[in-house]
Amino acid sequence: MLKTFLLLLLVLLFHGCNYNRPFLTAEINQVTVVKYAPYFKHHRAYFARMDLQEIENKKYIFLHNPQKNHLGILLHYKDRYILYDMSQPEQKPYIIRTQKTYSQEEVLKSFALKGYRPIKSVADVGYITSVSHKRYKGVKTLLVEVKDYSRLQARYKKAIKTYNPDYVKHIQTNLPKSLIRYYYSYYKKHTQSKSKIHQLEMIGEKLHIDKVKKEENSTKKRNKPTRKKTKPILNKTTSHITPLVKNTKPIRDMPRAKILDNNISASNTNTNTNTNTKSYYYYLSNASLDELSAYIANQTTKNALSYSQYTTLTLRIQRLKEEKLLNEGTLEELIAAYKVNKKPQYKARIMLLMKEKQKEN
Repeated sequence: MLKTFLLLLLVLLFHGCNYNRPFLTAEINQVTVVKYAPYFKHHRAYFARMDLQEIENKKYIFLHNPQKNHLGILLHYKDRYILYDMSQPEQKPYIIRTQKTYSQEEVLKSFALKGYRPIKSVADVGYITSVSHKRYKGVKTLLVEVKDYSRLQARYKKAIKTYNPDYVKHIQTNLPKSLIRYYYSYYKKHTQSKSKIHQLEMIGEKLHIDKVKKEENSTKKRNKPTRKKTKPILNKTTSHITPLVKNTKPIRDMPRAKILDNNISASNTNTNTNTNTKSYYYYLSNASLDELSAYIANQTTKNALSYSQYTTLTLRIQRLKEEKLLNEGTLEELIAAYKVNKKPQYKARIMLLMKEKQKEN
């Protein structure tokens, strides 16, 4: 009896590599947790590729349960269809055993009864996935990585929709830009209020998407030294400047006056400022798109204009951009814009360009 036991033990020691697979059942075909945090979950699974078959030219299909916000992966083996819940590792897989090959539509209908339906883009519901072929401990497997940012994505969407950065102020977890960039850009593009745009920029800065606020701060720093230099000059030429301030009314509508040299008289500076600067009404009706954009981008302009004037000029910029897109935009740019605004003039222009393209071909 003892000899038999020793003989079996020696066989296991010398041929242990042949018995690896029986001990892998607890590691393969099972979803495991890689990382778990309040706003982020990372799950991983190795699925055996042996006997894995395609479902109408697809090796796998991701299904989503909108009620539970769970993401599952559907695999087809020789005699069964298995749906693994990648969002909840402890959930037992859903199995349909069959000797018959069903069509994709029939299989999806059966899993739809359990709440899982196909999804076009997992990013729309806050997931990032990756699938690759890996050899795990000698076994050919399908490695599936699922990163769940759905809770964090929903929180950022709420902050953007309500223009309230306080919702995400204290969150340390970074949200990938691909999950929120389109949503953020859409709201910023269609927001007219300067105060709301400022709130959006605070959210965009936290997302590392928007850098406008940093550029504004840098321009302010550049302007500070020039203001300090003007103080001693103004003290020296007080007698020349005081009548200019009293007699010239258009100073409020103009950008801040340039620093005057000590050798230039007040009468000369009065004529120069009137001829070199253009009034608000010129930019309201006659300025080109490039002139108007440069005028609005200037920080001194923002300080000089009233809120209503600034808003009116901003609306004119949008109108000029739309006219330029309709007249000079490519077919691809017009189609992308039409998907967002659904304006009939865009559709008419797209149809015209398509007819011209057909004639050329």
